[in-house]
Amino acid sequence: MDRLASVPSSDNAIHVSGLTKTFGDWPALRGLDLTVGWGELVALFGANGSGKTTLLRVLSTQVRADAGRVFVAGYDCRRQGNAVRRRVGMVGHGGFLYEDLTCRENLAFYGRLFRVEELARQVDATLERVGLERWRDRQVRTLSHGLRKRLSIARAILHRPPILLLDEPEGGLDADSVAMLRGLITDWTGSGGAVLMTTHNRELGRQWADRVGVLSQGRLEMQESVSVSR
Repeated sequence: MDRLASVPSSDNAIHVSGLTKTFGDWPALRGLDLTVGWGELVALFGANGSGKTTLLRVLSTQVRADAGRVFVAGYDCRRQGNAVRRRVGMVGHGGFLYEDLTCRENLAFYGRLFRVEELARQVDATLERVGLERWRDRQVRTLSHGLRKRLSIARAILHRPPILLLDEPEGGLDADSVAMLRGLITDWTGSGGAVLMTTHNRELGRQWADRVGVLSQGRLEMQESVSVSR
């Protein structure tokens, strides 16, 4: 795998303290604290509506926090959003894909936004990394849900960000795709990057993660992973 993009000399990949976010009368996050170290995978569990997706959207600067301090790769999400976005790869439920473009065209578009060097080579290498080389010239609208999820992962890793934010990334993937995802995450953390992942699959999360946490009503309880397989 190509070297990850350079990062500032921050102590932690993600550092959050007192994070609060409210939508109308609904408090999605309530004074949340979280730290993710470099080379670490943290998995978060929680029921629907517990705040998992909101947390990732704040960290990726899609949503602005109401209160608290949020630093990603050493940058302040509130004041240095552009710097944060260059250092984060996000896989969400929406996919962020253009239906009428092919797999290759989608990645080329995002690659130009991130000023990826040797773009054509990186696009082909990334499609191969997620097992989409056979579908590279297919329009997104013709792809199955699982293949779209693979392309979303490819989009997130194309610019080799040091931090991956993955919102239930295993959803809709077959066994081979889940194995691909696990290998990719292992490569990322092994290269010094950090991964924050949400999942409803507690067995998978405990097997993969260095630490796990449970989000409940906007608050986070962390505990050490019992995994011995990583």
